[in-house]
Amino acid sequence: MLRVTISQIFLSAQLFNTMFFRRNKQASSNSDFFPLTDTLMDFDETVPTRAASGESKPRRQSEYSAKSGKKTVSEKWLIASVLIGLYFLANFLLYEMGLTRKSTILTLVGLIAFGILAFFVIFKTKLNVQLPEKRLKLPIVIVAFSYMLFIFYLEPATQIIFTPFAFISIAYGMYRIRTNTIYILVGCALMGFGLVIALHYRQWHNLALLKLEVIHFLVLLLSLPAFVFQIGKVQFLNRILHRASRKIKYIQEDAKRDVLIDCFNRRYMVAALEEQKQSADKDGTSLCLAVIDLDHFKKINDELGHLGGDEVLRIFSRIAQENVRSEDIFGRYGGEEFLLIFPTTSLLPALNTSERIRSQVEHFPWDDALQHGVSVSIGVTQYIPGESVLELFSRADTAMYLAKQGGRNQVVVEEPVLEKNNAEPRSEISEAMTTEKDMRFGMNRV
Repeated sequence: MLRVTISQIFLSAQLFNTMFFRRNKQASSNSDFFPLTDTLMDFDETVPTRAASGESKPRRQSEYSAKSGKKTVSEKWLIASVLIGLYFLANFLLYEMGLTRKSTILTLVGLIAFGILAFFVIFKTKLNVQLPEKRLKLPIVIVAFSYMLFIFYLEPATQIIFTPFAFISIAYGMYRIRTNTIYILVGCALMGFGLVIALHYRQWHNLALLKLEVIHFLVLLLSLPAFVFQIGKVQFLNRILHRASRKIKYIQEDAKRDVLIDCFNRRYMVAALEEQKQSADKDGTSLCLAVIDLDHFKKINDELGHLGGDEVLRIFSRIAQENVRSEDIFGRYGGEEFLLIFPTTSLLPALNTSERIRSQVEHFPWDDALQHGVSVSIGVTQYIPGESVLELFSRADTAMYLAKQGGRNQVVVEEPVLEKNNAEPRSEISEAMTTEKDMRFGMNRV
């Protein structure tokens, strides 16, 4: 004889509806679609930065340190485990109230353990990779509905928690399962629910229980399809947002690239230099800057035409980027002038890299139409803690013009003159110099 009264069931229903239908508002995460500093125009320091205003993070996040927004495998397992734990907790509370048996709880524990182990083995052996839907959302939802129907068959009182967890199961796979497939899944779940009702009545002939289960069935029949319909709209909106996000990503990439010669553009380089300056101030690391200019570029355009000049710029850009580290930042500042930022780098390594680029450009097999070949003049300097970005750029730019005045096709390095209390040893860079010092500008010419 089934010892479950209608009053007990409705009392439990009220309790679990209170537990599982509370809505928790989640704070929307801030997304920075355009990480470049929009207000920073060149080296104009009249515009305050976020760091200067006391905010903890700069608006522009470094592309080298930005974290991916995708969930890790452990986070996905954690989400699934939490949902499974909630369903088990609901069944355990029913058991504590005397509405279910201990054997049902033990059966549920065995089913959960078997399901987790099975999917763990599938993911561990990478069997899911061979399937169209590698995350196996549909199989997981099918297993969840099967477990809930089986527990409902064992214990009619669990119909109270079937409805909320049916919605949770569908929502779990809503972004990976097609709407039509969800409709089919819901239809099968409703037929399974109806079959369990028929089995219960055949077994116990309890008219009161039959009426209660039919009421639950009608609620599911009316609400689940409507829920799936709304999910279809959410999926449609999600696809639109995904496409828009991809377009924004392409726009963002184009906004910081010089597409003509495939390197970073002026806007990005200015923002990157400001960011690296702030990083050097914060961490106390070294920072160097090189200003590179192609020699006699007007003659190159005259001899090859503007299309030929563009090709020279592309080749030079490729040479430069092949001779720098992955953490170095190379880009076009304007015309035939380029910037090369050396984060966490002292002056001697920056000099060596600049000299290597100069040599590679000089010995590259350029077009025979070029009467004088192609060469570059480079000015290199090291950041002095506390100075402005404009001052840093100005010193590197002055060194580059000294290279021009000294005959071009050379690297001029300025050793920053620090305060006596903060002065650093200059022997490392001084020993690397092979020519005269220009005492007026405090520079060494290579």
